[in-house]
Amino acid sequence: MKEFDYIIIGGGCAGLSLAYELEVNNKLKEKTLAIIETRDHYKRDKTWSFWKVFDHNFEDCVIKSWNNFTVNSPEGFQELINKSFPYQSINSEKFYKKINSKLSLNPNVSCFKRLNEINSKNSLIFNSVFEDKLDKSKLWQHFQGIEIETSNDIFDDEIVNLMDFNCDQKNDVHFFYTLPFSKNTALIETTWLSDLEDQSLMNYDLQLENYIKNNLGIKNYKINFIEKGAIPLFYPDFKNDCKTINIGSAGGMTRLSTGYTFLNIQEHSKYIVKNIDTIEKTKAYNIGRKYQLLDKIFLKVLENHPEKMPKIFFNMFRTSSNTSIKFLSNKSNIFEDINIISKMPKLIFMKALFY
Repeated sequence: MKEFDYIIIGGGCAGLSLAYELEVNNKLKEKTLAIIETRDHYKRDKTWSFWKVFDHNFEDCVIKSWNNFTVNSPEGFQELINKSFPYQSINSEKFYKKINSKLSLNPNVSCFKRLNEINSKNSLIFNSVFEDKLDKSKLWQHFQGIEIETSNDIFDDEIVNLMDFNCDQKNDVHFFYTLPFSKNTALIETTWLSDLEDQSLMNYDLQLENYIKNNLGIKNYKINFIEKGAIPLFYPDFKNDCKTINIGSAGGMTRLSTGYTFLNIQEHSKYIVKNIDTIEKTKAYNIGRKYQLLDKIFLKVLENHPEKMPKIFFNMFRTSSNTSIKFLSNKSNIFEDINIISKMPKLIFMKALFY
């Protein structure tokens, strides 16, 4: 069987981001790459959103950018404006097409459906497959979104509704999320922070139907696109070894308190490519130890006091928009961290820290 210098297991966001970074930095001129991916063809299946806190390679895949966002809860309503860090959404189909078109021009890149089709004995492997995927007892961010189109102009397409907690919480954490791509099209998602064992939380179709009708006042619309997913809000148990490096959520690139992953993947990919010749001996990349600690405390509060989370999230955005965005995007300094922490309920967070 054929041997390859590099193998990427999983041709999703993390795997393809790394492959693209290798290609555009000329690391595949003399090295060979195999991508292991089971799907027969790529289509739009995800929408990746984030605050643009640094430049990335996929500006041409952005559906839309926004400078304004709102947060709704029983506590009230907040509108925040930020022109420094626009909120962006990426169309996965454009992302896949851009990368696969680029890779297809390089004869040193091959694709396979199974790892056992090639000889991996001497290869450096990058794994993006999250092996704890079926552990339903742990905490997940699970969601379903639909892109709807209306016959009339209904949406303010300059404002993202980041979180709307005015919905049934069912002793967990639940919010809706609205991304208006135009005045008559928007992606609307129902999102839960919970385990995956309670099937009553997963009647997503009904949740969306009721929210669109009763909260948004929209009765007639057509559905253009449906996406569904679950993001692990815990780190995988396995660690890197000398020949396998984990990437994406499998490599700890998900910010556990938010689920944001896309830009962390881009930074990790750049780090790997920069150090590719010595990557087996290079210090493992992480999104920041302080964020790992803060997220651990935050999620313990979430599990023990889900009823308090709408107010906690709402208060987090009572700081300046720059501060909250940088904190949620792993770019905050110590003074900004203190500002965010000062908005949290002290007693329950102290208990989560020490118990």
